[in-house]
Amino acid sequence: MVRAAVLPAVGQPLEIRDDVEVEDPHPGEVQVRIAASGVCHSDLSARDGVMLMPTPVVLGHEGAGVVERVGQGVTRVRPGDHVLVSWVPQCGACYYCERRQGHLCEKAMITLSAGGLLDGTTRLRSAGRPLHQMAASGTFAELTVVPETGVVRLPDDLDLKLAALLGCSVLTGVGAVLNTAQVAAGDTVAVVGCGGVGLNVIQGARIAGAARIIAVDTNTSKLALAASFGATHAVDASSVDAVSGVMALTEQRGADVAFEVVGLQPTIDQAVAMTRRGGHAVLVGVPALDTTVAVPAFFGMVLAGKTISGCWYGSSNICEDVPRLIRLYRAGRLDLEGLVSRTIRLDDVNEALEALGTGDLARSVIVHEPAG
Repeated sequence: MVRAAVLPAVGQPLEIRDDVEVEDPHPGEVQVRIAASGVCHSDLSARDGVMLMPTPVVLGHEGAGVVERVGQGVTRVRPGDHVLVSWVPQCGACYYCERRQGHLCEKAMITLSAGGLLDGTTRLRSAGRPLHQMAASGTFAELTVVPETGVVRLPDDLDLKLAALLGCSVLTGVGAVLNTAQVAAGDTVAVVGCGGVGLNVIQGARIAGAARIIAVDTNTSKLALAASFGATHAVDASSVDAVSGVMALTEQRGADVAFEVVGLQPTIDQAVAMTRRGGHAVLVGVPALDTTVAVPAFFGMVLAGKTISGCWYGSSNICEDVPRLIRLYRAGRLDLEGLVSRTIRLDDVNEALEALGTGDLARSVIVHEPAG
């Protein structure tokens, strides 16, 4: 039996259960003892029903730990290996993976709505009932089972508390810059929303060599934090119009690339509007299912020559991008320590979810007690 944080139904607090049974991994699966798990806004979205998934479900998708068992046929890792859990298990062989779009993997898409692993089932149970796993992960548990294609081996000397963040916020944010938008040196970048993912967009832009990085948010604490990650300018959207603020800093042209990292209709509209003619607006935030993008076809797209694109998981290839991020971290170019606002225990997960709404924290990281 292990402990896990379970969402019993949409809109309810997570329950800390200590009776969770973990099945041995099936062929092609890996059992991971979770050492650390970041508390992400997507977990809050799942709790509140913005992201739909079956319940009861073990939340958490940004984690790292140590392999305990492997199923038949597993070759990527072995017991004792340190691993990152990826919530987009990339098969490497489907139509999209073969076209270097592993973030769109056909097999991974199965896990998003099924609440289980690649076969649609789960390896976790409580009180005799199956527990679903968020995004084939379920890292708000001391022990979980994930697809082999959903883990990346890590160096043994990398702090797992920091490594956990690579699994979502860093891959998504930095990947949005380097992979999706391919920001060039000298570009002007605007980032609307400076939470955990937004901060990684900002440091991704710094890594890419952007000349001006404009942080846009309504929370002054977030703007101060954004500066420490590389933002060169700030627009306090609580006191000035966000679009006008960016225009004033860009000779009324707008940003070369604008990233929306909130997922709300007003901020999506703002990001598109603050993108210059010929520029690129990138939608990173996860919106509600009924949120739309409405742009006048002629003046907003054809005449303006703008590109508007979505960004899923930073357009990342996990087997290539995770090692690249680790190299950037070791070279002192990627800040992981600064992303960890506080470490907590599993019992504090509900408080951590509520703290996401205040915006004063970059990331709360659940650190599990060592086994035994």
